[in-house]
Amino acid sequence: MLYSFANLSTDKLSAIQGLEQEIGGTIVAMTEVKEVAPAPIPDEKLEKIRALEKELGVVLVAVQ
Repeated sequence: MLYSFANLSTDKLSAIQGLEQEIGGTIVAMTEVKEVAPAPIPDEKLEKIRALEKELGVVLVAVQ
């Protein structure tokens, strides 16, 4: 499964912010992206993706 940041209405965002205050922590709202699947990547290409992830400080996901 692949997830993306959720697009929240003002009411939903307010509810999450209220819960954050109540529990004293940060919450990230995510939603499932259903139209994609991980792409099969040969090991040599996977190493190039991992190297760029490390260089950029991000997570990269190859999808089909």
